Amino acid sequence: MSDKSVKKNVREFYDRVGWQLTGDELYQNAQYEDLRPVSKEYIHRCHMRVNRHIAPEGRYLLDAGSGPVQYPEYVTYSEGYHARVCMDISIVALREARKRLGDHGLYVVADVARLPFKSEVFDGIVSLHTIHHVPTEDKIPAYEGLYRTLAPGRKMVVVNGWTRSPLMLRLARFMNLMKRLHDWWIRKIKHQEPEVSLETETRSPKTRAAEKDAEIPSGTYVQKHDAEWLTNTLKGRMAYQILVWRSVSVNFLRSVIYPEWGGRFWLKVIYWFEERFPRYLGRVGQYPLLVVSKPLNDRQSLDEPSKV
Repeated sequence: MSDKSVKKNVREFYDRVGWQLTGDELYQNAQYEDLRPVSKEYIHRCHMRVNRHIAPEGRYLLDAGSGPVQYPEYVTYSEGYHARVCMDISIVALREARKRLGDHGLYVVADVARLPFKSEVFDGIVSLHTIHHVPTEDKIPAYEGLYRTLAPGRKMVVVNGWTRSPLMLRLARFMNLMKRLHDWWIRKIKHQEPEVSLETETRSPKTRAAEKDAEIPSGTYVQKHDAEWLTNTLKGRMAYQILVWRSVSVNFLRSVIYPEWGGRFWLKVIYWFEERFPRYLGRVGQYPLLVVSKPLNDRQSLDEPSKV
Protein backbone atom coordinates (compact mmCIF):
# COMPACT_ATOMS: atom_id res chain seq x y z
CA MET A 1 0.00 0.00 0.00
CA SER A 2 1.43 3.40 -0.99
CA ASP A 3 2.01 6.25 1.44
CA LYS A 4 -0.87 8.24 -0.06
CA SER A 5 -3.20 5.25 0.08
CA VAL A 6 -2.33 4.60 3.73
CA LYS A 7 -3.11 8.16 4.77
CA LYS A 8 -6.30 8.22 2.72
CA ASN A 9 -7.35 4.95 4.40
CA VAL A 10 -6.71 6.29 7.90
CA ARG A 11 -8.39 9.64 7.25
CA GLU A 12 -11.49 8.10 5.71
CA PHE A 13 -11.83 5.56 8.49
CA TYR A 14 -11.78 8.17 11.24
CA ASP A 15 -13.94 10.63 9.32
CA ARG A 16 -16.61 8.03 8.56
CA VAL A 17 -16.35 5.63 11.50
CA GLY A 18 -13.86 6.25 14.29
CA TRP A 19 -14.96 9.75 15.30
CA GLN A 20 -18.69 9.23 14.87
CA LEU A 21 -20.75 9.37 18.05
CA THR A 22 -22.66 6.26 19.12
CA GLY A 23 -25.94 6.03 20.99
CA ASP A 24 -23.99 6.12 24.27
CA GLU A 25 -22.56 9.55 23.38
CA LEU A 26 -19.16 7.92 22.97
CA TYR A 27 -17.05 7.87 19.85
CA GLN A 28 -17.10 4.61 17.96
CA ASN A 29 -13.35 4.36 18.56
CA ALA A 30 -13.96 4.31 22.33
CA GLN A 31 -15.36 0.78 22.13
CA TYR A 32 -11.77 -0.38 21.73
CA GLU A 33 -10.95 0.87 25.22
CA ASP A 34 -12.11 -0.77 28.44
CA LEU A 35 -14.59 1.76 29.83
CA ARG A 36 -16.18 -0.52 32.43
CA PRO A 37 -16.48 0.96 35.95
CA VAL A 38 -14.10 -1.69 37.32
CA SER A 39 -11.29 -0.32 35.14
CA LYS A 40 -12.16 3.37 35.39
CA GLU A 41 -9.68 4.36 38.11
CA TYR A 42 -6.80 2.43 36.53
CA ILE A 43 -7.42 3.90 33.06
CA HIS A 44 -7.67 7.39 34.57
CA ARG A 45 -4.37 7.07 36.43
CA CYS A 46 -2.61 5.81 33.31
CA HIS A 47 -3.94 8.72 31.25
CA MET A 48 -2.71 11.17 33.89
CA ARG A 49 0.87 9.88 33.65
CA VAL A 50 1.41 12.17 30.67
CA ASN A 51 1.15 15.25 32.90
CA ARG A 52 4.24 14.20 34.86
CA HIS A 53 6.54 14.68 31.91
CA ILE A 54 5.41 17.76 29.99
CA ALA A 55 5.82 21.31 31.28
CA PRO A 56 2.74 22.30 33.31
CA GLU A 57 2.46 25.66 31.51
CA GLY A 58 3.67 27.46 28.44
CA ARG A 59 2.64 29.27 25.30
CA TYR A 60 1.60 26.45 22.96
CA LEU A 61 1.03 22.72 23.47
CA LEU A 62 0.98 20.63 20.30
CA ASP A 63 -1.40 17.67 20.29
CA ALA A 64 -0.14 15.75 17.26
CA GLY A 65 -2.91 13.46 16.09
CA SER A 66 -5.32 14.97 18.60
CA GLY A 67 -8.47 13.21 17.45
CA PRO A 68 -11.46 14.78 19.22
CA VAL A 69 -9.55 15.00 22.55
CA GLN A 70 -11.99 12.31 23.56
CA TYR A 71 -11.21 11.70 27.25
CA PRO A 72 -11.46 14.28 30.08
CA GLU A 73 -7.89 13.50 31.17
CA TYR A 74 -6.60 14.56 27.76
CA VAL A 75 -8.01 18.05 28.30
CA THR A 76 -5.84 18.52 31.41
CA TYR A 77 -2.60 18.34 29.41
CA SER A 78 -3.04 21.91 28.12
CA GLU A 79 -4.76 23.57 31.08
CA GLY A 80 -1.69 25.66 31.90
CA TYR A 81 -1.01 26.67 28.28
CA HIS A 82 -2.12 29.75 26.38
CA ALA A 83 -3.45 27.51 23.62
CA ARG A 84 -3.54 23.88 22.51
CA VAL A 85 -2.71 23.29 18.86
CA CYS A 86 -4.80 20.31 17.77
CA MET A 87 -3.35 18.78 14.63
CA ASP A 88 -4.98 15.84 12.88
CA ILE A 89 -5.40 14.37 9.43
CA SER A 90 -9.17 14.12 10.07
CA ILE A 91 -11.32 17.23 9.74
CA VAL A 92 -14.10 15.45 11.66
CA ALA A 93 -11.72 14.95 14.59
CA LEU A 94 -10.88 18.64 14.69
CA ARG A 95 -14.53 19.69 14.55
CA GLU A 96 -15.21 17.46 17.55
CA ALA A 97 -12.12 18.78 19.36
CA ARG A 98 -13.40 22.32 18.91
CA LYS A 99 -16.59 21.35 20.73
CA ARG A 100 -14.48 20.44 23.76
CA LEU A 101 -11.83 23.12 23.71
CA GLY A 102 -13.48 26.07 21.99
CA ASP A 103 -11.25 29.14 21.79
CA HIS A 104 -8.53 27.44 23.86
CA GLY A 105 -7.69 25.38 20.79
CA LEU A 106 -6.10 26.10 17.43
CA TYR A 107 -7.05 23.54 14.78
CA VAL A 108 -4.78 22.42 11.94
CA VAL A 109 -5.34 19.70 9.34
CA ALA A 110 -1.89 18.22 8.72
CA ASP A 111 0.22 15.08 8.42
CA VAL A 112 2.29 14.19 11.49
CA ALA A 113 5.19 13.22 9.20
CA ARG A 114 5.16 16.66 7.52
CA LEU A 115 4.52 19.21 10.24
CA PRO A 116 3.77 22.73 8.92
CA PHE A 117 5.14 24.52 12.02
CA LYS A 118 8.24 26.60 12.72
CA SER A 119 11.12 25.06 14.64
CA GLU A 120 11.25 25.21 18.45
CA VAL A 121 7.76 26.71 18.73
CA PHE A 122 6.02 24.36 21.21
CA ASP A 123 6.59 24.35 24.96
CA GLY A 124 5.08 20.89 25.19
CA ILE A 125 4.08 18.14 22.76
CA VAL A 126 1.86 15.09 23.17
CA SER A 127 1.11 12.47 20.54
CA LEU A 128 -1.18 9.65 21.61
CA HIS A 129 -1.73 6.51 19.50
CA THR A 130 -0.91 8.32 16.27
CA ILE A 131 2.51 7.29 14.91
CA HIS A 132 1.42 3.64 14.65
CA HIS A 133 -0.86 4.80 11.80
CA VAL A 134 2.18 6.08 9.88
CA PRO A 135 4.10 3.86 7.41
CA THR A 136 7.61 2.84 8.49
CA GLU A 137 9.29 5.18 6.00
CA ASP A 138 7.45 8.13 7.59
CA LYS A 139 8.00 7.23 11.23
CA ILE A 140 11.49 8.76 11.43
CA PRO A 141 10.33 12.03 9.77
CA ALA A 142 7.44 12.08 12.26
CA TYR A 143 9.72 11.77 15.29
CA GLU A 144 12.24 14.22 13.84
CA GLY A 145 9.52 16.73 12.97
CA LEU A 146 8.08 16.65 16.47
CA TYR A 147 11.56 17.06 17.93
CA ARG A 148 12.31 19.96 15.58
CA THR A 149 9.24 21.90 16.71
CA LEU A 150 9.87 21.32 20.43
CA ALA A 151 11.32 24.29 22.33
CA PRO A 152 14.74 23.84 23.97
CA GLY A 153 14.59 22.68 27.57
CA ARG A 154 11.15 21.13 27.07
CA LYS A 155 9.80 17.60 26.71
CA MET A 156 7.39 15.70 24.53
CA VAL A 157 5.44 12.52 25.23
CA VAL A 158 4.58 9.93 22.60
CA VAL A 159 2.30 7.00 23.45
CA ASN A 160 1.89 4.02 21.13
CA GLY A 161 1.75 0.23 21.46
CA TRP A 162 4.14 -2.57 20.65
CA THR A 163 3.23 -4.96 17.84
CA ARG A 164 3.60 -7.95 20.14
CA SER A 165 4.03 -7.17 23.81
CA PRO A 166 6.33 -9.78 25.39
CA LEU A 167 4.31 -9.57 28.61
CA MET A 168 0.97 -10.10 26.90
CA LEU A 169 2.35 -13.00 24.87
CA ARG A 170 3.49 -14.71 28.06
CA LEU A 171 0.09 -14.15 29.65
CA ALA A 172 -1.98 -15.30 26.64
CA ARG A 173 -2.84 -18.73 28.08
CA PHE A 174 -3.64 -17.23 31.47
CA MET A 175 -5.97 -14.70 29.82
CA ASN A 176 -7.74 -17.48 27.94
CA LEU A 177 -8.09 -19.54 31.12
CA MET A 178 -9.52 -16.64 33.11
CA LYS A 179 -12.01 -15.79 30.38
CA ARG A 180 -13.22 -19.38 30.17
CA LEU A 181 -13.39 -19.69 33.95
CA HIS A 182 -15.43 -16.52 34.28
CA ASP A 183 -17.81 -17.60 31.52
CA TRP A 184 -18.28 -20.92 33.30
CA TRP A 185 -18.89 -19.13 36.60
CA ILE A 186 -21.51 -16.87 35.01
CA ARG A 187 -23.36 -19.85 33.57
CA LYS A 188 -23.16 -22.21 36.54
CA ILE A 189 -23.25 -19.91 39.53
CA LYS A 190 -25.24 -16.93 38.32
CA HIS A 191 -27.31 -18.83 35.73
CA GLN A 192 -26.70 -16.18 33.08
CA GLU A 193 -25.20 -16.11 29.65
CA PRO A 194 -21.79 -14.39 29.54
CA GLU A 195 -21.64 -11.09 27.71
CA VAL A 196 -20.48 -11.30 24.11
CA SER A 197 -17.48 -9.02 23.71
CA LEU A 198 -15.27 -8.02 20.82
CA GLU A 199 -12.93 -10.84 21.79
CA THR A 200 -15.58 -13.54 21.35
CA GLU A 201 -14.54 -14.55 17.87
CA THR A 202 -13.59 -17.63 15.91
CA ARG A 203 -9.90 -16.78 16.13
CA SER A 204 -7.78 -18.55 18.73
CA PRO A 205 -7.20 -16.76 22.06
CA LYS A 206 -3.45 -16.71 21.43
CA THR A 207 -3.97 -14.98 18.11
CA ARG A 208 -6.31 -12.45 19.68
CA ALA A 209 -3.85 -11.70 22.47
CA ALA A 210 -0.76 -11.50 20.29
CA GLU A 211 -2.10 -9.75 17.21
CA LYS A 212 -5.11 -7.72 18.37
CA ASP A 213 -4.01 -6.35 21.74
CA ALA A 214 -4.25 -2.81 20.44
CA GLU A 215 -7.94 -3.38 19.61
CA ILE A 216 -7.84 -1.32 16.40
CA PRO A 217 -10.95 -2.00 14.30
CA SER A 218 -10.76 -3.51 10.84
CA GLY A 219 -10.20 -0.87 8.21
CA THR A 220 -7.47 1.20 9.86
CA TYR A 221 -3.84 0.95 8.85
CA VAL A 222 -1.62 0.08 11.82
CA GLN A 223 2.09 -0.64 11.73
CA LYS A 224 3.88 -0.98 15.04
CA HIS A 225 7.29 -2.21 16.05
CA ASP A 226 9.11 -3.24 19.22
CA ALA A 227 11.43 -1.64 21.75
CA GLU A 228 14.55 -2.73 19.85
CA TRP A 229 13.34 -1.05 16.65
CA LEU A 230 12.52 2.19 18.49
CA THR A 231 15.88 2.19 20.29
CA ASN A 232 17.79 1.69 17.04
CA THR A 233 15.69 4.32 15.28
CA LEU A 234 16.10 7.10 17.83
CA LYS A 235 19.70 6.38 18.81
CA GLY A 236 21.82 9.45 18.19
CA ARG A 237 18.82 11.51 17.08
CA MET A 238 17.41 12.66 20.43
CA ALA A 239 17.54 12.03 24.19
CA TYR A 240 14.69 9.81 25.31
CA GLN A 241 13.35 7.37 27.91
CA ILE A 242 10.96 4.49 27.34
CA LEU A 243 8.62 4.28 30.33
CA VAL A 244 5.28 2.57 30.87
CA TRP A 245 1.97 4.20 29.99
CA ARG A 246 0.00 1.01 30.55
CA SER A 247 1.43 -2.48 30.80
CA VAL A 248 -1.73 -4.48 30.02
CA SER A 249 -3.90 -4.55 26.92
CA VAL A 250 -7.64 -4.07 26.57
CA ASN A 251 -7.87 -7.78 25.84
CA PHE A 252 -6.18 -8.52 29.18
CA LEU A 253 -8.56 -6.23 31.07
CA ARG A 254 -11.66 -7.75 29.51
CA SER A 255 -10.38 -11.32 29.95
CA VAL A 256 -8.98 -11.14 33.49
CA ILE A 257 -10.41 -8.16 35.39
CA TYR A 258 -13.92 -8.59 36.80
CA PRO A 259 -15.58 -6.52 39.55
CA GLU A 260 -16.89 -9.58 41.38
CA TRP A 261 -13.41 -11.10 41.44
CA GLY A 262 -11.59 -8.20 43.06
CA GLY A 263 -10.85 -6.44 39.78
CA ARG A 264 -10.20 -3.01 41.31
CA PHE A 265 -7.74 -4.50 43.79
CA TRP A 266 -5.78 -6.35 41.09
CA LEU A 267 -5.58 -3.22 38.96
CA LYS A 268 -4.11 -1.37 41.93
CA VAL A 269 -1.51 -4.13 42.19
CA ILE A 270 -0.71 -3.80 38.48
CA TYR A 271 -0.42 -0.03 38.80
CA TRP A 272 1.90 -0.47 41.81
CA PHE A 273 4.23 -2.65 39.75
CA GLU A 274 4.13 -0.13 36.89
CA GLU A 275 5.18 2.64 39.26
CA ARG A 276 8.05 0.56 40.65
CA PHE A 277 9.31 -0.81 37.34
CA PRO A 278 8.38 1.80 34.70
CA ARG A 279 11.35 1.16 32.40
CA TYR A 280 11.06 -2.62 32.35
CA LEU A 281 7.28 -2.63 31.89
CA GLY A 282 7.57 0.12 29.28
CA ARG A 283 9.62 -2.26 27.13
CA VAL A 284 7.73 -5.51 27.72
CA GLY A 285 4.21 -4.23 28.46
CA GLN A 286 1.59 -3.26 25.88
CA TYR A 287 1.77 0.55 25.77
CA PRO A 288 5.07 2.42 26.14
CA LEU A 289 5.32 6.08 27.07
CA LEU A 290 8.23 7.70 25.25
CA VAL A 291 9.59 10.84 26.90
CA VAL A 292 11.87 12.94 24.65
CA SER A 293 13.90 15.79 26.15
CA LYS A 294 15.40 18.66 24.16
CA PRO A 295 18.42 20.34 25.75
CA LEU A 296 18.70 24.09 26.18
CA ASN A 297 20.69 26.01 23.57
CA ASP A 298 21.54 29.62 22.83
CA ARG A 299 18.98 30.17 20.11
CA GLN A 300 15.91 30.54 22.31
CA SER A 301 15.39 30.91 26.03
CA LEU A 302 12.39 29.57 27.88
CA ASP A 303 11.32 33.14 28.70
CA GLU A 304 10.87 34.15 25.05
CA PRO A 305 7.31 33.82 23.69
CA SER A 306 6.74 31.24 20.97
CA LYS A 307 5.05 31.96 17.65
CA VAL A 308 3.39 29.20 15.66
